[in-house]
Amino acid sequence: MKMKTILMGAACAFAFAPAAGFAERGSDGHVNIIYWQAPSTMNNYLSGGTKEMDAAALVLEPLARYDESGAIVPWLVDEVPTVANGGVSADLKTITWKLTEGLKWSDGSALTSADVKFTWEYCTNPDGGCANSNYYEDVISVDTPDGLTAVVTFGVAKPFPYGPFVGGNTPIIQMAQFADCVGAKAQECTTENFNPIGTGPFMVSDFRPNDVITFKANPNYRDPNKPAFATVTFKGGGDATAAGRAVLETGEFDYAWNLQLAPDVLASMAAKGKGQVVSGFGSSVERIMVNMTDVRPEMGETRGTRANPHPFLSDIKVRKALSMAIDRALLTEIGYGATGKPTCNVLPAPAIYASTANDACLTQDIAAANALLDEAGYARGGDGIRAKDGVRLSVLYQTSTNAVRQDYQALVKQWWNELGVEVELRNISASVFFGSDPGSNDTFQKFFADVEMYTNNFSGTDPESYMAGWKCDQAPTPENQWQGNNMPRFCSADYDALVGEMAVTGDIDKRITLAKAMNDMLMQDYVMLPITHRSDVSAHSNTLGGVKMNVWDSETWNIADWTRVK
Repeated sequence: MKMKTILMGAACAFAFAPAAGFAERGSDGHVNIIYWQAPSTMNNYLSGGTKEMDAAALVLEPLARYDESGAIVPWLVDEVPTVANGGVSADLKTITWKLTEGLKWSDGSALTSADVKFTWEYCTNPDGGCANSNYYEDVISVDTPDGLTAVVTFGVAKPFPYGPFVGGNTPIIQMAQFADCVGAKAQECTTENFNPIGTGPFMVSDFRPNDVITFKANPNYRDPNKPAFATVTFKGGGDATAAGRAVLETGEFDYAWNLQLAPDVLASMAAKGKGQVVSGFGSSVERIMVNMTDVRPEMGETRGTRANPHPFLSDIKVRKALSMAIDRALLTEIGYGATGKPTCNVLPAPAIYASTANDACLTQDIAAANALLDEAGYARGGDGIRAKDGVRLSVLYQTSTNAVRQDYQALVKQWWNELGVEVELRNISASVFFGSDPGSNDTFQKFFADVEMYTNNFSGTDPESYMAGWKCDQAPTPENQWQGNNMPRFCSADYDALVGEMAVTGDIDKRITLAKAMNDMLMQDYVMLPITHRSDVSAHSNTLGGVKMNVWDSETWNIADWTRVK
């Protein structure tokens, strides 16, 4: 377990040596990237979407990252703080980060510890709607004794202090640029959110939300020989099929992300010989989230909040029956083939955290699901739809527009119909569904449907911050601009207590036990129904070098090292 060795002071990579083949900054011209889910903002603190994190990674950077093996490596610092090197206090309550001297923002001003402190203040403001606030759990202060030193203090002993400022979810933002964008003003700062000043290899030239972003090389980037590309086009929209073809068949683009395609379709594209598929199993899980709240419009301002429990999904027997009716193995075979594994866990990786307590879900049992609904008192009406006390089992099932997801929807609808559950299907453009607009009723965060399906994952190899995402206070609400990670609006004091216990537990075996316990609580309460443990699948052209597929951080994490292969 890498977390354990880091705390014990194992050697980390201290710097990235210049890659062979770099001549000078911008010498390789232009690179084209296509993400069929278009980014809606360049400020990934205001969106829980991977597409925003990957786009922002060209510009915004954290203090440390996870490399392609899952190891923590320094990024804006010279070394990762540990107990052994004195960077983590003996009582595990502070971690001291020392910024690399001489780092500049793209506007030429100096990066300082004040920017680090401000980033924490920005994300933890209760009115700001920060989508990644779970990464700052238990931080009570960030002190800046000098311009290059940031001391993060936790309210409890923190055996794993690498949640804040590590990985693509928690980059540093510039205090001078965002000073007037704190709290309720965060969403209003369009110029800042679309054109952030960063320390990364590129800077935004033009941002068109839900469409295309153009970048140019950052003239103040710390390595004078990087990036190799002078400009980048980051195209969004379309679908996974078109994105795959653009790289693997036509060569129009150099990199395509998230090729969520049937195995035979992907193989046919790769056979054209213009590019190669890259993949790896990380923590990505395609899951159905079950809404515990009432989202009917007549609920008014409390629609989708815990003030109004869901009329029938609040019944665990209904949620369990929906899970029992799903054939996860068949869905996974159809949708992903060898790039997917049926799963009963929202935490399937790293392997040491994978529970076996929920494996019964791998066997579809529609007869038992029907019997459970009979037992719960839901009787079939003349139209075959079950009801109880005048409440019909009728669900709106939403997801993003994608061929594999629509195949999943069609089969799940068929199985749920066999239970006497009426199902309305809705698919929404990925750019909108995974967007950051708090005014939209179609985002996965607002979740104005009964169930919704998507994939999510976490940065790094330690799940502490990820599992904290289902604490009671992580539910999206009107007060936090509909941001947060707890889409089902699940709330359990016992679950929150497990999160708190893991935060102060250093023994790796105990951490494993706690992580599994949290996973099992969510699974056995059926507030989410995992289906497929997905491999992250992307593709790049044969002329694009330097790509290192990374399932533990942003896929664009090392874009400064990408080159044109002649």
